[in-house]
Amino acid sequence: MSPLIGPANFNFFGFFPAAILSIVIPVIGVGLFAYIMARRIAPLIRAAPDNRFDNIVERIKNVFFIWFAQIRQPRYMTAGVLHIVIFAGFLVLSIRSISLVFIGISQDFVFPGFGGLLGDIYNIFKDYAATAVLVACIVAAVRRGIVRPERYAVPAKYGTDHTAEAVFVLGVISTLMISESLFEATELAAEMHHTGHAEFIAPLSLVWFFRGMVMEFSHGTLQGLHIVMYYIHDLAFFFFLCFLPLGKHFHVITSLFNVFFMRVKNGSIKPVKHGISDEGLDDLESFGVKKLEDFTWKHMLDFYSCADCGRCSDQCPANAVGRPLSPRFITIKARDLIFKNYPLSGEIYKSEMLVGGIYTEDEIWSCTTCGACEEECPLGIEYIDKMVDMRRGMVDEGMVPQSLQKPLKALEKRGNPYGIMEKKRADWASEKEFKQECQVTVLEKGTEADTLFFVDSITSFDDNIKTIAQNTSKILTRAGVNFGILGKMEKDSGSEVLRFGEEMLFQDLKSHNTAAIKDSGVKEIVTADPHAYNVLKNDYKDLPRVRHVSQVIAEKIKKGLISLKPALDPDAVYVYHDPCYLGRHNGIYEDPREALDAIEGLRRVELEKSRDRSFCCGGGGLMLFYEPEEETRMGVLRVNMAAEAGATVIVTACPFCLVNIQDAIKVAGKEGEMVAMDFTQLIEQHLA
Repeated sequence: MSPLIGPANFNFFGFFPAAILSIVIPVIGVGLFAYIMARRIAPLIRAAPDNRFDNIVERIKNVFFIWFAQIRQPRYMTAGVLHIVIFAGFLVLSIRSISLVFIGISQDFVFPGFGGLLGDIYNIFKDYAATAVLVACIVAAVRRGIVRPERYAVPAKYGTDHTAEAVFVLGVISTLMISESLFEATELAAEMHHTGHAEFIAPLSLVWFFRGMVMEFSHGTLQGLHIVMYYIHDLAFFFFLCFLPLGKHFHVITSLFNVFFMRVKNGSIKPVKHGISDEGLDDLESFGVKKLEDFTWKHMLDFYSCADCGRCSDQCPANAVGRPLSPRFITIKARDLIFKNYPLSGEIYKSEMLVGGIYTEDEIWSCTTCGACEEECPLGIEYIDKMVDMRRGMVDEGMVPQSLQKPLKALEKRGNPYGIMEKKRADWASEKEFKQECQVTVLEKGTEADTLFFVDSITSFDDNIKTIAQNTSKILTRAGVNFGILGKMEKDSGSEVLRFGEEMLFQDLKSHNTAAIKDSGVKEIVTADPHAYNVLKNDYKDLPRVRHVSQVIAEKIKKGLISLKPALDPDAVYVYHDPCYLGRHNGIYEDPREALDAIEGLRRVELEKSRDRSFCCGGGGLMLFYEPEEETRMGVLRVNMAAEAGATVIVTACPFCLVNIQDAIKVAGKEGEMVAMDFTQLIEQHLA
């Protein structure tokens, strides 16, 4: 019995060369794919510019860890492991699938270097990879089609879900695995018939099973099955290639590029327009994103790259409390609009206003800019810059919520959202009882200090929160820090103004504060407000080093410059709530915890949602003044989480968080059971 004839040498019906088909299928497939991709690239070319070719080393690291190593996938363990198996299998099998295209033209084609031992080792890996991918596809299909995790659901207002597409694609992938394995199994079975010698096959692999199944087939049946499986694989391969850019599975192609170009610096907000300096903003005719093409090309690539996994919305606090925002659908609706406006044939449609079109005003205002969605996304999709850009466009069009108009006017007139006179900004430092204990220097002419304590508005003016300023001053004094404040020369840091979209007002605040800070001659800036810390560090330019007070305290404790007494209330159970702008945006997780743990006898527990998965209190982006539509408060959910962890005291290191959590304790009916306190208050109480 002779060996099987490969597709390169096989003749259909005895006269039609199969090799012609082996050439026609790839030519049509590659040509169609190139055409589709040209149409898909069109909106990126028409989009706004974006500078994403900096920090090349950091970007390569992201590709290795986030794209190749898939380090974010196991955050959802079951789905993550399935995805890793399918992804890894694809990488391994891509060599085989490409080589099969050439085998259809040249029977003996082998990739250079794969003809000897390396090829034998690769075949074992390839056979196990195909087996693992098929099993993973079956499990994934059951999860998507039968189990249906809640995060995959699509509310009726957003249309139908993508379960059918997902299961279909899993079917195509399974077809590729089965056809490749059967193609090889038939050849090995025929070879054994011909020589009587059994080639080594990876035990329990698909090829191993299939060879056992076809061993009793006749030579003619093996020959026919061999050719049929080859062309099923060839057709499925090129069909899949052309199908990918048509829906949510476009991420298979775009994810590598999207991860490479993802943001490498957290905390900052993109400029209004790349290539335009702050001084050139006055010359712009329009601000922000109003129409589809106003997005940058990277943000367009984000829309293409969404895998519709729902992780962003599952972690979004706005979505959790029933606000009209789901990050997932911010992306999906934009992608659908791209597909509609840029069809695969015919003319490009004219873009209309996004807000009032595919998005509602409340949807865009609902975002707290906490960054949970971006932290969770395994593909580097960005949301905060998009939300801020759309808010810029809305502000430019005069679409400002009524509840935010008053604080914005006060910020413009008085430099703070409360409308209080500038000269009262340092009144907290003049209170009689505090002044007897701690003297705070106002950095005016003739006064100097090494460190500036930047207080910011809420800590300066809120009667309840000003104790944070006083406690911080006491701690810095005890630690021997030579510090001062700007007093009436300080204006709001502008963090919330920038994220609200009022760009020109932010530029005024930034310009004023920058000049005042530089005139003071300080060498370092310390603040107890994570929002101020973030904006001074990431959105201002050319300032001295900026640190949060928790960093200073942790450092002074390690150096022995601050000593702490044993816990005053050893029966209390403390839990630390990570503020978004201290944790996720700036990676400061351990300093506050180390300082708390330096208090002997203090009992501390962790929240289930902590560190980079911390749950937002709801105070970001001027949310203390905004009145959102929601089913419950974010702070209430956070208080309930703390109660479930067994905590009686919630400690935070952010004035916004303190306000919201204190209110939430009342709303949740847990007064008397639980209290909220600022990190500086706890440390000050325990100063030895």
